[in-house]
Amino acid sequence: MHLLTPDPRLSGEVAALRVLRDGGSADEARAALAAPPEGVEPEEFLARFPGAVLTPSAEAGRYDAVFGGGAAHLPAAPGRAPASYANDPVAARDLGVLAARVREALKRRLPGYLVPSAIMTLDALPLTVNGKLDRRALPDPGRDGPRRAGRPPRTPVEHLLCTLFAEVLDAPGAGIDDDFFDLGGHSLLATRLVGRARAVLGAELAIRDLFEAPTVAELAERVHRNAGAAARPVLAPRERPDIVPASSAQNRLWLLDQLLQEDDGPRDAYHLPLGVRLRGDLDRTALEAAIGDVVARHEALRTVFAEHEEAPHQRILSPAEARPVLEIADGDPAAFIARPFDLAADIPLRVAVFPEGDRTTGTTEHLLLAVFHHIAFDEWSFGPFARDVAEAYAARLGGAAPEWEPPPVQYADHTLWQRELLGDPLDPGSVHARQLDHWARALAGAPEEVPLPVDRPRPGTVGQRGAVLAADLPPGLTGRLRRVARDAGASMFMVGQAAVAALLHRAGAGDDVPLGSPVAGRTEEAAADLVGFFVNTLVLRADLSGAPTFAELLGRVREADLAGLANQDLPFEALVEALRPRRVPGRNPLFQVMVGYENQGVGDVRFPGLEQREALFAPGAAKFDLDFIFREAPDGELRLILDYSADLFDAATAAALADGLVAVLEAVAADPGVRVAALPAPATGPAVPATTGPASPAHPVAGARPDVPAPPRPAPGGADLRDALCRIFAAELGVPQVGPDDDFFDLGGHSLLAMRLVRRIRKETGRDAVKIATLMAAPSVAALLERPELAGER
Repeated sequence: MHLLTPDPRLSGEVAALRVLRDGGSADEARAALAAPPEGVEPEEFLARFPGAVLTPSAEAGRYDAVFGGGAAHLPAAPGRAPASYANDPVAARDLGVLAARVREALKRRLPGYLVPSAIMTLDALPLTVNGKLDRRALPDPGRDGPRRAGRPPRTPVEHLLCTLFAEVLDAPGAGIDDDFFDLGGHSLLATRLVGRARAVLGAELAIRDLFEAPTVAELAERVHRNAGAAARPVLAPRERPDIVPASSAQNRLWLLDQLLQEDDGPRDAYHLPLGVRLRGDLDRTALEAAIGDVVARHEALRTVFAEHEEAPHQRILSPAEARPVLEIADGDPAAFIARPFDLAADIPLRVAVFPEGDRTTGTTEHLLLAVFHHIAFDEWSFGPFARDVAEAYAARLGGAAPEWEPPPVQYADHTLWQRELLGDPLDPGSVHARQLDHWARALAGAPEEVPLPVDRPRPGTVGQRGAVLAADLPPGLTGRLRRVARDAGASMFMVGQAAVAALLHRAGAGDDVPLGSPVAGRTEEAAADLVGFFVNTLVLRADLSGAPTFAELLGRVREADLAGLANQDLPFEALVEALRPRRVPGRNPLFQVMVGYENQGVGDVRFPGLEQREALFAPGAAKFDLDFIFREAPDGELRLILDYSADLFDAATAAALADGLVAVLEAVAADPGVRVAALPAPATGPAVPATTGPASPAHPVAGARPDVPAPPRPAPGGADLRDALCRIFAAELGVPQVGPDDDFFDLGGHSLLAMRLVRRIRKETGRDAVKIATLMAAPSVAALLERPELAGER
């Protein structure tokens, strides 16, 4: 809007001049000059309307006020043309929304990956002396510059969304035409924004909505369009039953812990260390009290897991019962990290201080190391935990307890809320049934195991030894990858995931590559700053068939990821139990390669009076065959972390895969249109299934799947044992009878029931050598009798 405003400083002179020009007398002109001034002082106008831009008007005695634009001139910079410093009210009025309007028009006509990620406005195209376009003089659209404000919010919903954009992105003054991803948004912040919008607006939004409608104006339309959708239950404190069940994720980790105990495997695969080196005078008494304060604040940190009817449940200890002891250690930190937790008796946290000062110089330095069991903690919990400890330590140094508000909910509330959200699996309209239907269709026909360039076959034990390597991406590569992501309307995680899929394809993994991906699981605002095991795992399938370009692959990955994020409420454990993939000890079901993108960080956490620096520790055990992690540093640059199974890969092979991934990233950053088949292949050996022998996909266990007929063979001896096992199988499964070749999992068995079955087999047959992992690998009576544990009974 453009307003012509009288300037009271000149209104008298202008009035007197007008009288004289109209033929009036000198006395009349003096009277006009002495009249009270008209108009609004510029300073007062700006105080009332700080968003306006004031410039001199072509009409004497007035000034122009322009609304709806950002800065009407460019900031000072060396080498900038003098003309660029002049006020341009028309640019301030129009250019702030021109780019948004062009983008909206293109979105209506083009697929998302063809819509330009940056639209620049110029007064004129720069030309060479020959009258041709001077490309070198064009502004760089990838370079951060001043953000012109777009249109202000027009409705209450737009006002609230602008506020949420500003809060989540730390971008004050966000307008309705600002793009969430252009302002620095990514997948994790998208989850947080959608959660905040649900809480504040009571609106039902999905992550896909934000990717497809990334501006406030577009998202507000989605809010109105989805107004009739069924609302999710509110995450709030729940009435606690006498026995609080473990969450689905906790059930899985509890069972894995049981398996690792049976197999004497490396149980530290699910230990999460958080370390910091402190220099200065550390008050250990205050630190121990501060850790106790944080354990009292977060119930998850004072939860142990007792059995009820052979299934785990959460037993939440009182703060007095769970008060942790600050250990003073002088041994190897790796041994402290690897020390097992007794989940039935130990709280899932231990903390130690390792003095590391130099006595010769008098340097006082300490390694502060906290180790969490994953059953009560995830990577997104590091930030809330560290901030709370630092705040409590500062309070305890002052002789007081921290003064903070209690969390809005606790993890046990989330467990009960999740059950309510998912509903009855047998109800076709429930979230559980609808999301399971999506995943069943999305993963139909997916390979159970992709070939990898392993150096050794899978050992057949439950746990795997782990190792790690890290590499910084070459300078400038991160910025080029961000442009690839923007051009495709994708996130940086999607670019990394597509690159890993392309790398594995070039290594011989085939055209169908399922990859695991962690999602924060904190879809509700109330869980944002809570400590607990919220993370869920999605299985995202990369389709490399048909010789696609990388841009086409990225488009496919984007669609699969958005569909997956829209169905992220179903726990991974429920998906595994429903799809019943073949169980192989030491092999993760449904996928074996994980891809993650870490940008949550701990944040700027400071302990008063102490210098500090981060301490990193390599994992002693591997959860997956390969785990590619893109870790974003505070300056925005990326670092590649590769956790790998040392049981399967040599260090040289892992290094070749990491180098190969960097080479793929450089190639696609230079040309996203390159064919995947033309990307560099890693310098590794041939890709083969890591699982060999009777449990491999190429040689499935006879009778272990309904589509694999058992070959004829003479019935083994030990008919009494065979009949006893058939009877025990039937009793635990709740079916009339079970034949020797019937598969336990095909008949409805699941992980916790498998544990009950194995315990009953041991008790009633005296075969103590039978383990849960034995049943996983040989899920029928006939297959069990073929196992070494029972081979002597044939």
